Amino acid sequence: MSGKVTAFIVFVLVILLGAASSIYIVNETERAVKLKFGEVVEADVPPGPHFKIPLVNQIRKFDGRIQTLNATPERFLTIEKKSLIVDSYAKWRIKDVQKYYTTTNGEEMRANALLAQRINAGLRNEFGALDMHEVVSGKRDELMESLTTKINKVALAEFGIEVIDIRVKQVDLPKDVRQSVFDRMNTEREREAREHRSRGREMAEGIRASADREKVIIESEAYRDAEVIKGQGDAKAAEIYAGAYQKNAEFYSFWRSLQAYEESFKGTDNVMLVKPESDFFRYLKDKKGK
Repeated sequence: MSGKVTAFIVFVLVILLGAASSIYIVNETERAVKLKFGEVVEADVPPGPHFKIPLVNQIRKFDGRIQTLNATPERFLTIEKKSLIVDSYAKWRIKDVQKYYTTTNGEEMRANALLAQRINAGLRNEFGALDMHEVVSGKRDELMESLTTKINKVALAEFGIEVIDIRVKQVDLPKDVRQSVFDRMNTEREREAREHRSRGREMAEGIRASADREKVIIESEAYRDAEVIKGQGDAKAAEIYAGAYQKNAEFYSFWRSLQAYEESFKGTDNVMLVKPESDFFRYLKDKKGK
């Protein structure tokens, strides 16, 4: 009786193991192919649980998410035959699972190596048609968009890979020419600095000369205007004096003499040598000045 039970348990275990090996699950983030003795019989297995024949079918699963290819920096030449070290990266994912499996054997490293070759060839052709200024300017974005479109067509046809984006992380000069380029740039900047300083000194001299000329003109015009105003004032004063004199000449003479006395005897240390019979003392001797 125990032998029958043991046999039954073994039978059940075999059935369970067979069922377990017959069921497989493909996740949402995965792409898979079903093989029959190594030949692809189902190219793109959809996500979810599926059945297979043990020992006959084999399931190969691949990461279906977006992958990043960090390419090794390569040395390219511009149209001017100047060397540049270009560091780039690419974003890709599996589009045609069967073609991807047959060309790369499902190995991500091999897929990256094949794709890197195509990208480097494309970058070499694109950079070879541009000069240094175009490489470092805004044309690089247009270059990357065009290259992404071209490489995507090739990669999709050859490897079943969709290239989403290709970008240049850094463009640098090779170490063997970096110092010479820096020295040349430094020399050019020094020359430009000397030219700017020379033009600045020239402009400064012109501004100072113009300011000096304007100063002379302003002072001359101010002196001229002052003399005109002074002459007009003197003429007006003379006119007032003349009018006052004409009204009462005797009183005018008396008033002018009083002003002279006041100005002459204002200080205590003043000394005057004047003849007594001088006209200066005329009104001191007589109130009528006789």
